[in-house]
Amino acid sequence: MNRVKWLSLACQAIVPCLALLQPAAAQIAQPTLDKVRSANSIAIGYREMSVPFSYVVGDNQVIGFSQDICDKVIDAVKVRTKRPNLQVRFIPVTSQNRIPLVQNGTVDLECGVTTNLKAREAEVSFSDTFFVATTRLLTRRNSGIRDFPDLAGKTVLTNQGTTSERILRRMNIEKQMNMRIISARDYGEGRAALESGRAVAYMMDDVLLAGTRSLTAAPAEWVIVGTPQSSEAYGLVMRNGDPEFRQLVNDTMARVMKSGEINAMYAKWFEKPVPPKGVNFDFPMSGQLRALYAAPNDRAFD
Repeated sequence: MNRVKWLSLACQAIVPCLALLQPAAAQIAQPTLDKVRSANSIAIGYREMSVPFSYVVGDNQVIGFSQDICDKVIDAVKVRTKRPNLQVRFIPVTSQNRIPLVQNGTVDLECGVTTNLKAREAEVSFSDTFFVATTRLLTRRNSGIRDFPDLAGKTVLTNQGTTSERILRRMNIEKQMNMRIISARDYGEGRAALESGRAVAYMMDDVLLAGTRSLTAAPAEWVIVGTPQSSEAYGLVMRNGDPEFRQLVNDTMARVMKSGEINAMYAKWFEKPVPPKGVNFDFPMSGQLRALYAAPNDRAFD
């Protein structure tokens, strides 16, 4: 075998191997709308107990403010893909797995309560913001806890993989508060830990704490306190590198917001009794949120 032919055969053998070694990020994923059109199915990520945004009632029915917005997007996807009978697959997600499941294509659109952070923008894409919350504390009315300095030397609860966990752990180090921090997997586990007395307070987004309070055995025994430690901009989450799908999501949300349709949706979940216990959050729309709905954007606060 001559030298030229040998080199040719060697290159033919090596090139496929090199292709296999290319990082996953360098490979072009199938656009979401093409994937949905081909499968006649869209995968929606939801939270099981994030009242009143995304949660389950009755016979595994997914409901909530986030889901109502998501339903508008699903309707738009049906029109764009010309799939009026599009199948919707609901996939439960947690704070820990929501981003990986979007990245690997298991979930096409995550419609829960994920905060848009600049650090996360390298991993996934965010829609326009649909809610703004602040991080505070849920505690028993008679606990003696009124603000974050009162937590020194005590056991405090938060959720794994959240902004609140990061803030709480940094606070513990920087202010030498000697807190014992417990990180729950989800709101169900967190509520159980709080009601059992394992922690004196639960740090999370104020509106989600209101949802957790509504599910306790005696909601009137619990109060939300503390100086807000951060503002959280919630957005729907999708894969990076798919501008067509992202534009469809944002166009749909902007239409719902600017038309005023969002006002009735908001009132339904935050100013009227909601399932399963018929508790009224009594959480009026803030001026900041009204301004956001008038001029939608996807800017992260952090």
